Amino acid sequence: MNMYELQQEIIRLKKEKDICILAHSYQAREIVEVADFTGDSFQLSVMAEKAPNKNVIMCGVRFMAETVKLLSPEKTVYLANPIAGCPMAEQMDKELIEGVKEKYPDYTVVAYINTTTDLKTVCDVCVTSSSAVKIVKKLPQKNILFIPDCNLGDYVSKQVPEKNFKLLSGGCPIHARVSARDAKKAREMYPNAEILVHPECTPDVVALADFVGSTSAIMNYAKQSDKKEFVIGTEISIAEHLSYECPDKRFYTLSKNLICPNMKSTTLVDVYNTVVGTGGEEIVLDEDTMVKARKCIDKMIELG
Repeated sequence: MNMYELQQEIIRLKKEKDICILAHSYQAREIVEVADFTGDSFQLSVMAEKAPNKNVIMCGVRFMAETVKLLSPEKTVYLANPIAGCPMAEQMDKELIEGVKEKYPDYTVVAYINTTTDLKTVCDVCVTSSSAVKIVKKLPQKNILFIPDCNLGDYVSKQVPEKNFKLLSGGCPIHARVSARDAKKAREMYPNAEILVHPECTPDVVALADFVGSTSAIMNYAKQSDKKEFVIGTEISIAEHLSYECPDKRFYTLSKNLICPNMKSTTLVDVYNTVVGTGGEEIVLDEDTMVKARKCIDKMIELG
């Protein structure tokens, strides 16, 4: 089968088998084209919860599939490629954060959605990159332990200076690769372009950007802007997707290093094999873990 035939077969089988396919925005174009929903991780979980389908396939990474299961425990959830993890989500475990909480008992633990389900069980509230500032502002507590991404935490702390932040050394190794030198070079190469970056980038890169926001916010900004040229400071697939969606505009990547191997590990064949029933991995979480992990997500929904 060629790619087009494979896509048509996936579309036919997903309808036949009552499957909803979710594709994170960092997935390859050919996967996005067969997905029912594309977007940021938590956004996809909410879409899956609202979808009528009994079965869900996540084309993304493990913590995203786990979040889908947390929001839709009655559904059968699959991760299309079982090796697709997230280095940031795996950096900190429950034991480490329990130890930090003992040292700083008066700090509220704010967990970025990019964390494991197990770690979420000891956190007070969850946030996304788009909701973090709003939610932290709404928290009655003044002392915030923000995990795991210190770059996103630094960005949020600057927007909410009235609170005390404690940050740990963690974050996205892909976004952290971008340097201020890359941003300055992009400014020289594309003088008419606006630089749009994700807050997972380092503070010196964020300081040089024209716009800072989540993946969805970056895409929406570029689509709605009157400007015609943009330098995209997040995973390189976003510049590609935007090029398809806005053919009258030009999109450049901030760095050639902005490639996530975990996001790229899922292929169209993986999706096909999962739909057929010969691939993927069903996400199974025990009841106790799910109940405890849901608390910080429910708090996010309440405040968001």
